[in-house]
Amino acid sequence: MRYTLRQLEVFLAVARVESVSRAAEALFMSQSAVSGSLADLERQFDIQLFDRVGKRLQLSALGRSLRPQAQAALDHGADLERALESRKDVGRLRVGATLTIGDYLAVPLMARYMRGDPGAEVTLAVANTVEIARQVANFEIDIGLVEGEVEHPDLQVTPWRDDELVVFCAPDHPLAKKRALSDDDLRRMDWIVREKGSGTRQTFDRAMRGILPDLHIALALQHTEPLKRAVEAGLGVGCISRIAVADVFKRGSVRPCKVPHRDFRRRFFFVLHRQKFRTAAVERWLAVCQAA
Repeated sequence: MRYTLRQLEVFLAVARVESVSRAAEALFMSQSAVSGSLADLERQFDIQLFDRVGKRLQLSALGRSLRPQAQAALDHGADLERALESRKDVGRLRVGATLTIGDYLAVPLMARYMRGDPGAEVTLAVANTVEIARQVANFEIDIGLVEGEVEHPDLQVTPWRDDELVVFCAPDHPLAKKRALSDDDLRRMDWIVREKGSGTRQTFDRAMRGILPDLHIALALQHTEPLKRAVEAGLGVGCISRIAVADVFKRGSVRPCKVPHRDFRRRFFFVLHRQKFRTAAVERWLAVCQAA
């Protein structure tokens, strides 16, 4: 074999960050060692994997086409190493989750996964749907759990479970005791919602189709907890996942508002790279999520 797994690791690291110096930091190598490894790989096969644009290295057309295969080969090698060490089911898993899933569902899933595989290493990255999809596409994480719709030619998006958003307000809000809200009521509200790019905002915007330009968005926040606190303080009306407001409903610090003519249903999804090798760790994570 004319290449090494270390060379593939270097190639993939540079592809992720588009910089030899940053790849060297990530791999705990010197810049000269990274440059030498990459140059050796290109020279061995008489190819150019990157286009040099100033100080940045951008994948060439050939580099882009080879990247998924290189990642699969590296993942296969890691799986083989674990098998040789007789720890086939114990592996490193990098999970990404959107905020609602990360804040309210992911940790119990991680606990269940790690109880089944003592010694397994699981890391969790939490961001909005757009960012999680980007990380999966860039091979930075192994699997994403998202609450928004994703369209990307390299990504496989599979339904996981159902969810719905709920409109809620403080108990002393003028509309708190109204049996059902009309579109005129919705137009008069000060809304506190999630930021653009989040799955929750995507569902909210779709549910409010037809009147969305008429709504007054008082605050757009990146996290659900500050959003709930703002609604509790009477700053406006919120709309987030029913999972996220279960605690404040139980305390009675906010109340749900019925909007029967608007559809707030949605689904959570798994996001995987179509060309990435599915390790035993990924398959087990999928099984744990489906069984939960």
